[in-house]
Amino acid sequence: LSRIFSFLDIVTLCRCAQVSKAWNVLALDGSNWQRIDLFNFQTDIEGRVVENISKRCGGFLRQLSLRGCLGVGDSSLKTFAQNCRNIEHLNLNGCTKITDSTCYSLSRFCSKLKHLDLTSCVAITNSSLKGLSEGCRNLEHLNLSWCDQITKDGIEALVKGCSGLKALFLRGCTQLEDEALKHIQNHCHELVILNLQSCTQISDEGIVKICRGCHRLQSLCVSGCSNLTDASLTALGLNCPRLKILEAARCSHLTDAGFTLLARNCHELEKMDLEECVLITDSTLIQLSIHCPKLQALSLSHCELITDDGILHLSNSACGHDRLQVLELDNCLLITDVTLEHLENCHNLERIELYDCQQVTRAGIKRIRAHLPHVKVHAYFAPVTPPPSVGGSGQRLCRCCIIL
Repeated sequence: LSRIFSFLDIVTLCRCAQVSKAWNVLALDGSNWQRIDLFNFQTDIEGRVVENISKRCGGFLRQLSLRGCLGVGDSSLKTFAQNCRNIEHLNLNGCTKITDSTCYSLSRFCSKLKHLDLTSCVAITNSSLKGLSEGCRNLEHLNLSWCDQITKDGIEALVKGCSGLKALFLRGCTQLEDEALKHIQNHCHELVILNLQSCTQISDEGIVKICRGCHRLQSLCVSGCSNLTDASLTALGLNCPRLKILEAARCSHLTDAGFTLLARNCHELEKMDLEECVLITDSTLIQLSIHCPKLQALSLSHCELITDDGILHLSNSACGHDRLQVLELDNCLLITDVTLEHLENCHNLERIELYDCQQVTRAGIKRIRAHLPHVKVHAYFAPVTPPPSVGGSGQRLCRCCIIL
């Protein structure tokens, strides 16, 4: 029976605990509570709940998610850290009450921690990163998104102690500059995932440093880093051949030349977000169709120079025939129904975005749905303007407004 209980979720375990005294002992045994996700109960979770769980589970607990649990603070997490010293995965996303004190506790008691999510924990400062670097040297995955007090000094302290980092999320850390990326270059040679979304002070200099030090990089997000130019794409192409995901939305200085070099060297690309890369043309699509046979998702929203001819090359390529699942063409004003005819060759296509593609018609969408019945086509057509009234353009008055 105890083995059966080990496969049950926490809700079922709690129900089983109410059956009898014997079942209560078995269901509440700490060995059955190695992975706990409290997201569905976030509005009800207070600090004492976390403390009770930590006392019940003790050293058995390996994974805990408190995502969105706004009522949890430093005191309860200190008790948790003291009791659950074998914790490996801890999700504190949205726990806005916690401060550097929580990271000090984790550093002191949880040396086995590998995965830590501090998204939107806005009180976190560089002191937290210094503490983690001293006590949590096994960290592989760290999410600091929207912790906007973090600076290059915190990143320097972190990477010196946690050089085994494989995934680092720094979305919205707006104080970070190129100097922070230099520290990552020097210490994090195992890095696979890096997210710099909306780090608006980052320039080509920082991205070049990352590329030269992190050759295993597979996923890079620089969306909103509006200072970047083709120099960043060149560095990626020459140094990161394993790249699979590139998100570069709103990087409006990138051109066909940069994407040509990238495509010719990064044949593993699977997902690209090029929204508002307004300078790219069909030439980029031609290079992707030739050199990137694994491409599955491509966003070209607001790339207003893309035409039906570019989509033709994409749809006739290996990735078009066998891999392409998502294509976003919102506000590509030169796209017509001819594009939809080309996309009929993309047999794995699951979703097409066509908002504000003014030359695409309902008839064109109907035809592609006939060929690909499983595809989801998202489009918007403005209401038809009513025809002018018959009988002249004079003002029409109701009976009570007739002037005698």
